[in-house]
Amino acid sequence: MERTLVIIKPDGVQRGLVGEVVKRFERKGLKIVGMKMMPLNEMLLREHYSHIADKPFYPGVEDFMKSTPVIILCLEGLESVGAVRVICGITKAREADGGTIRGDFAMSVACNVVHASDTPENAQAEVARFFKDEELFSYDKTEYLHVYLDEER
Repeated sequence: MERTLVIIKPDGVQRGLVGEVVKRFERKGLKIVGMKMMPLNEMLLREHYSHIADKPFYPGVEDFMKSTPVIILCLEGLESVGAVRVICGITKAREADGGTIRGDFAMSVACNVVHASDTPENAQAEVARFFKDEELFSYDKTEYLHVYLDEER
C-alpha cells in the first residue's frame, strides 16, 4: 500500500475543520497510520518548500505556516497519493471543484486548508521528513474487506 502526507494548515486548524478533513479521508477508505499536531519551524519549512523558497512570496507562506500548530497525517491506501489529491482539489482553491476540501472551504492559494503530497516519490520524502519510524503504525483495518478486493490488498 502507498503512503502519503497531508498537512492540515493553520487556516484549517483555526477554522475548526480538522475533523471534517479527517472524516473525508476516512470515508474514502484511507487508513490513518500517523497523526500528530506540531508547530513548524523555519528550517523544516525551507526544506519542505525548497521548490518555492527563492520566490518573492515565500516569506508570507512561511509566516502563515508558522502562525499556529498544524496537523500532520500519514495516510495509507491503494494509490493514496492520487486519491488524496482528488479529495483535496486543486491548489487554487477558489477554482477547485465543489465537493473537494479546497472547493468547499477555501478561496486562496496559500490558505487552502491542506497540503497534500503530489507524487509517490515526494510522498515518501515528505512522510520521512515529518514522521519518525516509530510514529507510523501498521495494523489490520477490518474495513478493508469492504474497501478493496483481495487482489488489491
